[in-house]
Parts: sequence; C-alpha cells; structure tokens
Amino acid sequence: MPEALEIERHRAAIARTDISRPVRLAIEGSILNQDTTFFDYGCGYGGDVQRVANLGYTSAGWDPYYYPDIPRTPADVVNLGYVLNVIEDAEERRQSLIQAWELTGKVLIVAAQILINAPSKTQLAYNDGIVTRRNTFQKYYEQQELKTYIDEVLNVDAVPIALGVYFVFRDEAQKESYKAIRFFSATSTPRVRIPIKRFEDYQQQLQPLMAFFTKRGRLPVKGELENEQELLSEFGNFRRAFGVVLQATDEAEWDAIAYRRSLDIQVYLALTHFDKRPAWQKLAPEMRHDIKAFFSSYEEACQVADQKLFSLGKPGVIQTACEKSKIGKHTRGAIYVHVSALAALDPVLRICEGCASRTIGRVDEATLIKYHTDKPQISYLSYPEFDTDPHPALKASIGIDLKTLFVTHRDYEARSNPPILHRKETFVTSNYPRYEEFAKLSQQEQELGLLNQKSDIGTREGWEKCLAAHRVEIRGHQVYPIQES
Repeated sequence: MPEALEIERHRAAIARTDISRPVRLAIEGSILNQDTTFFDYGCGYGGDVQRVANLGYTSAGWDPYYYPDIPRTPADVVNLGYVLNVIEDAEERRQSLIQAWELTGKVLIVAAQILINAPSKTQLAYNDGIVTRRNTFQKYYEQQELKTYIDEVLNVDAVPIALGVYFVFRDEAQKESYKAIRFFSATSTPRVRIPIKRFEDYQQQLQPLMAFFTKRGRLPVKGELENEQELLSEFGNFRRAFGVVLQATDEAEWDAIAYRRSLDIQVYLALTHFDKRPAWQKLAPEMRHDIKAFFSSYEEACQVADQKLFSLGKPGVIQTACEKSKIGKHTRGAIYVHVSALAALDPVLRICEGCASRTIGRVDEATLIKYHTDKPQISYLSYPEFDTDPHPALKASIGIDLKTLFVTHRDYEARSNPPILHRKETFVTSNYPRYEEFAKLSQQEQELGLLNQKSDIGTREGWEKCLAAHRVEIRGHQVYPIQES
C-alpha cells in the first residue's frame, strides 16, 4: 500500500549553480538587501545561504537532513523555498509554514511547484501528491490554491510575485507600498534645456529634489528629502526651489510625469478592489501624500479607479482600447506589446493586464504581452533573444483566462519549427534602446518584398525558405545579398 512507503525527502534537494528564483526575486524587488537579515528554512544543500552571504548580506539556514544542528533563528526575510511541496504529511507541512512565519521579521518568501509544470500523471499517487522516481514526494499546487493555503494557515494576504512564488509581509503599509511600486511607470528626469545661472549655482543641491519629483510626480513634504534643511534655508520652501528647476527645464515634461503618476495610482487602486482594499491608515505615508497631491480625497481616488475597473466588464471596452492603442502590434484577434511598454498603455489596458498578474505575479522571462480582443484572456510570451536575434523564436507562452483565472502553459523550446517575430519595432515604444535598429531592418525587408507572404514567414522554416528564394541573408540587424561562389 502507498501508506507504507518510506519517502526519502532529502533527495528532493537540488544542487543549484545560481541563486534560486524566489530569492532572486526578493533581491530584485529590494526586499532582501544589505540592511536585512536572511534565513533559509529548509535550505537543502545551502546554496542560497552561501550565495546570499557572498553578496555581503547576513545569511543563515537550517535543514532537517543536511544542516540539522544549525539553530532556527529569526530574520527579517525568511525563505521557505520549495519545501511545502516535498512534505507528504499534511500537518507537518502546515507546521513548517507556521514555524517559518514565526521566524519572520518582515517578509516570508513562500515558493512551491505549480501544476502547469507538473510531469505526466503516470507516477504513483500518494496522499495529496505523487511519489517520484527518486522516491521523493511532490505536491503540485494550482497558483490560486497555493495563495489560499498560505492565507488560511497564516491568516494573511499573500502577494503573488511569480508563478509559485508569494511574499507574505508583516507590515501592511510595506505590503501596499510594494504592490503600488510595481505599477509605477519608469520615467527619466527632464533634461536641462536653458543654462540659467541661478540653477547652475544650486544644481547639486537641487538634484535630490528633481529625482524625488521624477519618482513620485509631486513635491516632497516635510521629512521626505535628505537635504531638506539645506534647500529650505536657501529657498524657504520646496515650491520656490522647484521654480528654479522649472526655469531651466521644460515644465510640460514635469507635468507629464505628474500625470503618469496619477494614472499609476489609479491602476494600483483599481486592483486593490479584488482584495480587501487597505484603509487610509494602512497605506504607506508616501502613498498617502501621493493621493493627497493628485486627488481631493481617498474616496475620490478609489471611485475614479473603480470606474476604470468596472468599465472592463462592458462589451467592447477592451477591444476598443486595443484598437485605439498607438503602442503595440495589431493583428486580427489581438494586440502584442513589449513588457517595457506596458506602463505607457491606456490605464484600462494596464488594469486589464493587472487582473492577470494579480493572480500569478509578473511572469518571469515574459517579453511580450498579448491582449486577446476576441476572448477575455491575457498571454505572456517569452522570446529570450528578442534584442539580439533579428527574428527571435517563441520559447514559451502562459495564458490566463480572466474569467476563470485558469492558467495554461505551452512550451515551444523543443519544436524544430517555432513561430518567429517580424517588425520588432512595432512591439516597443520609440524610446526603446534598439528601436531605430529594428525599424531600419523592417524597412529593408519591406523594400525587398520579404514581408509580403505573411502566412508563410511566421515560422523559422518558412522564413528561411523566403530568404533563400530572395537570395539574401541577415547578419545582425542588416540584410545582405548572398554572394555567388
């Protein structure tokens, strides 16, 4: 009987050559940094412990098999990475989650295997999972099932970061601040256009003020700027100091930054509607100051956000927003947008994508976002060679049904004839680093008639036949005639 099996749990440990994905996401999100301590609960061979220590962070870990004598000590950031899915005993699994949370000062990272990555179901069913060929146990979760499990056991609201990865925050304000910052669009500080002497005299002191406005779209309030005293003693208030900045730069560019920030906040607030929307007091102080700067009240901000959110349910709204979008490549049933251009889209489309990413977090390795106009679905497409390959091949796609939140995964990596991309400049904005290079190649290909047979050139083999027929080859992002030997 399966109940009599002796599961060799320790054999599930993986020897990695790099930092694991959940810990890497914590570092990229500034959750784990030199000011925080790190503890890996169920660390296996201890690879993450060592690599985090190599970055100069305070790091330790415990494992019941490999490091049983290391004390389980509290830390700011605790990692429970791919532990829940290898424990065959349901109560012990639950206790592991609770114990890891008890050690957590600020953020608990929880990662587990997700069902779409599961191998075939030919393995032996055991309890609520399977026994692998290595005689280890694996439980594969649905993405939403994992969140529900964490939330119910710990009485929390876990934040999805990626497929199978959640962050659980101790501090409500820190959680909301982290969620909001993910919707902040990237902006650059406007250039100095007019050499005003007064600005040049104080440029160094004004730099932090300019950086702050670029980040938040408003002037700081008391206590938000490091060199506050220096600026106030010289100019009296922030508004006067910023007046000097406006004389040397284009005011319209600063207005555009402020407008984009107000849209960022609407997108964030619209998506808080699905969870329990945070009370005003639970928001981080800087977010409260943002809302005060852009709206007459928190209630008004939420109403504006909800109007945009609820509009998604009206027939044709998403389709119309897609059709009107000046960004992205339009096809008969969809619009494709590079992830770098997401923040520049209409807020309705950003909220639509947020409805998908609130379930699965940001999809690792996603290059393009596909908005389906003929059905309520968002797909994330991975083209790892997007920048370097003139016609990159599709590696994988993840689709999310916006009605059922059902996740589907397709792998194209092993296919000999995968789909490929053309006209890469259409997916990005004009300020994308290689936009001109992409556009120049497309123009060359258009003039040579290479792009005429759309149905034939969508795959690698079809494209190679097209190039051969025209007796040309592509090196870098340039078309060359094939020299006769």
